[in-house]
Amino acid sequence: MARHKEYDEKEVLQKAMELFRHQGYEKTSLQDLVSHMGIHRRSLYDTFGDKHSLFIKALELYNNNVMKNMNLKAKKSLSVKDAIRSILEIVITKDDKKSVGCLTVNSAVELCLHDQVVAEIVEQNFSKTEEIIFDLLVLGQNSGEIAKHHDLEKLSQFIHNSFVGLRVLTKTTNDKNKLKNIIDMTLHYLY
Repeated sequence: MARHKEYDEKEVLQKAMELFRHQGYEKTSLQDLVSHMGIHRRSLYDTFGDKHSLFIKALELYNNNVMKNMNLKAKKSLSVKDAIRSILEIVITKDDKKSVGCLTVNSAVELCLHDQVVAEIVEQNFSKTEEIIFDLLVLGQNSGEIAKHHDLEKLSQFIHNSFVGLRVLTKTTNDKNKLKNIIDMTLHYLY
């Protein structure tokens, strides 16, 4: 007879995601995961498989959360430029602490050269983000908010690159003025 799970799978996956985000893949041991998630090692294996499988599920959860947040911010904005600004400002923490960074970008730096599965997930996430930005730019160009002379594909790639750069920079600084200046300069190219 199968035992009833004594934990919420989504909740413990969220905890694993947070731990991987703070420590990275390599520095997170199975014991760290078991302790942080509050489950037994056997439950971790039975529910999520090995450490790598758990990491992949955590990375996918993180990416889904980021996409939902980006789409929500974009929908709440009154203009395309405000939507893009709100997406870029996602990286700025509310307090004065340095960010632990973005799990996707951290994973790109730590793992993409030697983990093809992670590389594919990161590439898919980056492509989806560029697509969201591109679609916003198309809306802006069609409404007259974005000048017609812009090559929207190149512009979406440039804005995405700024977004990735901001996500790295937040790990090294908590200077909100510096981060906002970078966002302002990035948005300056929309005019």
